[in-house]
Amino acid sequence: MKRETRRGFVSKVGALAVMAVRGGTPGSDAMGQSPAAGGTAQSGPGAPARSSHMHDGIYYFSGTGANDGYPKEDHVTVTDPFEKHVTRTMDALKKSLEKNGCSMDSILHMTVFLCLPLAEGVNTPTGAERFAAHKAQYDALNKIYGTYFTQGKAPARACMAVEWIPGDSLVEMVGSARVEGGL
Repeated sequence: MKRETRRGFVSKVGALAVMAVRGGTPGSDAMGQSPAAGGTAQSGPGAPARSSHMHDGIYYFSGTGANDGYPKEDHVTVTDPFEKHVTRTMDALKKSLEKNGCSMDSILHMTVFLCLPLAEGVNTPTGAERFAAHKAQYDALNKIYGTYFTQGKAPARACMAVEWIPGDSLVEMVGSARVEGGL
């Protein structure tokens, strides 16, 4: 069962608006061409499903968080352990990459956003305690993050602490990956 997200909805609305302006049809890209015309999509039995976030053999992933790809009944909240957020985000990213002909080792660059939980009854640290809380998150992220890549294959990465991430996630990842097999 696929769960519709705000990002997915906004992406679809944007794509329809571009198609309306440029005269495309559903299944065509922003220039009105079918994916096959660009040479980056493959069809037929056994071909991975393709995303509209692909250009010239590069898959651009955006906004992958702890609840992406999980059913509503399995939704995590900001009060769940940070490590659970990281593991679920990495698992969701891995599935998204594989669905689009990539692997964790084909990631070229990634930006990771972390935030502290903002919830009723949860104290938000300030000053040195806030720094220590973000440092603890960063250390926990790195411990889990490294297990998803072949030794020496982790991508270039930026990691930033932010105030809030949509979707009840304490982690969000954005980046790009090379499509494997020259697709």
